Amino acid sequence: MTTVAPPPIPTAAGSLPLLGHAIPLLRDNLAFIASLRAYGPLVRIHLQPQQPTIVVNEPALIRQMLVDLAPGLDKGRFFEKMGQVLGGDSVVTAAGADHVRKRRQLQPAFRQTEIARYVDLMRDEVTRTVATWKSGQVLDVREAMVKLSLDMLAATVFASSLDEQAFQRLRRDLSVVMNGVGTRVMLPDWVEKLPLPANRRFNASRAAVRAIIGNAVDELRASGHDTGDMLSMLLSAQDEETGRPMTGHQICSEVLTLAVAGTETTASVLSWVLYELARNPEVDQRLQAELAEVLDGRPVAFEDIPKLTYLRNVITEALRLHHTGWLVTRRTLDTIQLGEFEIPAGTELAYCQHALHRDPDFFPDPLRFDPDRWLDEKQKAALPDGAFLPFGAGKHKCIGDHFALTELTTAIATMAGAWRLAPVPDQKVRPVARATVRPSTLMMTPGPRA
Repeated sequence: MTTVAPPPIPTAAGSLPLLGHAIPLLRDNLAFIASLRAYGPLVRIHLQPQQPTIVVNEPALIRQMLVDLAPGLDKGRFFEKMGQVLGGDSVVTAAGADHVRKRRQLQPAFRQTEIARYVDLMRDEVTRTVATWKSGQVLDVREAMVKLSLDMLAATVFASSLDEQAFQRLRRDLSVVMNGVGTRVMLPDWVEKLPLPANRRFNASRAAVRAIIGNAVDELRASGHDTGDMLSMLLSAQDEETGRPMTGHQICSEVLTLAVAGTETTASVLSWVLYELARNPEVDQRLQAELAEVLDGRPVAFEDIPKLTYLRNVITEALRLHHTGWLVTRRTLDTIQLGEFEIPAGTELAYCQHALHRDPDFFPDPLRFDPDRWLDEKQKAALPDGAFLPFGAGKHKCIGDHFALTELTTAIATMAGAWRLAPVPDQKVRPVARATVRPSTLMMTPGPRA
């Protein structure tokens, strides 16, 4: 009996010596990554000289990679590079036993009881933010959501550990870091060594952010006070093997990565939800009806979160149509069998949630924002495993998924209950991929609810 060999893995067009696929990635990274789905289940691209990356397009193979083959995979270039760029490994960027240990240390900060306590802090920050809006003003929604996300981060992570001056510096420098991380992770290593103004700004801002967080850690540790925030929990966390507390450098790395990953992602999703509510009046009306029924005019509380089912579908649909992740990586530690393909050790693998979630083979009319698609049990049952991965899958699934959904629900319920936002006419809103996929520009005008 003759065994039929699998077809060779194709290489995407447009690769150049030394530069690889840097040109199409710089020109329009989302369009380039989306075009790769036409090549079949696997396609090879070049992000580094002499180091190809295999992009996995098929849901079954993505799930196999993230779940079944996870013990034989490292986290890959994206996370490895992010750890280098941010100056230290965290639970997000670590791999193997180190990841497992860090995850267990941090898990208490994301328990249901802690998340319940965070809701009031989150809601208060959103309430303060929307109180500054004025009817008819032109609001840069993306910038407003970044500021709000940082405010919620400060409330839940730092509580009273940062004074206003330090927080303003943190916000300014963290914005520079967030804007530069995506570019540094994706481009060849030698680019960040060039004496460019952007590189100098990034390096200075990263050092400033780490210094601010480090000072907060030192002061809180010296005081011996438990402020009840996430920073206090990190200070009390112990390594399960050694019993030792986390060092200041480790805590700084965890908080910085949480700030970059969590703030950027939250701001992008909030921006997209506000945009879609404005574009789809019927969705907005149904959300208002649910808010009126469940909240009856009072502020949202933790116990309301599970009752806001339509809002949950709105968020889920935003995570589908506007997913913030555009290239997630892994690396093989040994030779693996991925479907019918044998992949050698040391191979970079990647997948794109943004492109996957817009595939018409899995999501009918994929560019239409339709929260009701999550009410269609038949349609949901027809989704292959691995076709919808809002928070990833397997042992590296996002540790803060419940925290993030609670934060998004609290923020949207509070904002949408107080204001109706209308897009400024004649602006073209399109997705752009930086550290996350976010709106290119989103100027909106708030008006009070009747």
